[in-house]
Amino acid sequence: MTATETNLLGTTLLERIGNTPLVRLDRLSAHLPGVQIVGKAEWMNPGGSVKDRAASSIVAAGQKSGQLGPGKTLLDATSGNTGIAYAMLGAAQHFPVVLCMPSNVSVERKRILTAYGAEVIWTDPADGSDGAIRMARKLAAEQPEKYFYADQYGNDNNWRAHYYGTANEIWKQTEGTVTHFVASLGTSGTFMGTTRRLRELNPKIKCVSMQPDSPFNGLEGLKHMATAIVPPIYDPKLADWNIDMATERAYAMAKWLGKNQGLLIGVSAAAAVAASLEVAEAEAKAGREAVVATILCDSADKYLSERFWTEPADGDAALAEKLGTR
Repeated sequence: MTATETNLLGTTLLERIGNTPLVRLDRLSAHLPGVQIVGKAEWMNPGGSVKDRAASSIVAAGQKSGQLGPGKTLLDATSGNTGIAYAMLGAAQHFPVVLCMPSNVSVERKRILTAYGAEVIWTDPADGSDGAIRMARKLAAEQPEKYFYADQYGNDNNWRAHYYGTANEIWKQTEGTVTHFVASLGTSGTFMGTTRRLRELNPKIKCVSMQPDSPFNGLEGLKHMATAIVPPIYDPKLADWNIDMATERAYAMAKWLGKNQGLLIGVSAAAAVAASLEVAEAEAKAGREAVVATILCDSADKYLSERFWTEPADGDAALAEKLGTR
């Protein structure tokens, strides 16, 4: 068997990034005639999250420019998923990875990064992702000859990954029927890139951003823009409107989806679904048909050690009363 024939037997890691399925959340929208909610199953990426898209785009651009070449170490700040994607790519392509990360991230994240062999510099959890950003900037400034500072919060290749990939996938998978796009704000790359492209495809599509309702929240990876270091790639003017999300609403939605939709997703993904439901209910109330698409950024695998799964939370009963439960 030739080398060419052998390559035809499978795909590379990079080829598995993107083209994720679109999942219908039928039970969630069953009480809303004419309205459908769908989510991109981003846990199907090899690194388990939507951040595989941005990380691979940033790495590829760094390699093409020569900034991430022999002798260079990739450095970035992360709250988890992008770091996991970098670590996966570094292991596969043989470049070292150093990550700055708040020390209170889930135990699952820590174990995954260890398994991939990444070096992690833990930062004060009280400082959140901003503390990790400040540490990464400090290291990059002190040793520019050592590090390729990927800077996911300020790197345009972050949002471009979604402009060229995610948005076009949503358009194709909904056969151009998507009327609303809802996404959370962390680096903001997913929302920025997808929104820009969807608006080109159909200027009538409403694009809604979602962020935590306070600086102290349990929505890992998301930013409360009013109090955080604002990512340079973020443009607040792109959103038609923004939804502020309470952590308790996301917890309640994560548990409801597991028990009633058979879907175990992460907390930030559940927050995006809760925001999508809010949009969908408004459209149904106005008597309009709608297809609301959102990003299910990861699965629950990295969050199962958290206590909220087994503890009652504000909003559990209200959501069950509204949507029903088995």
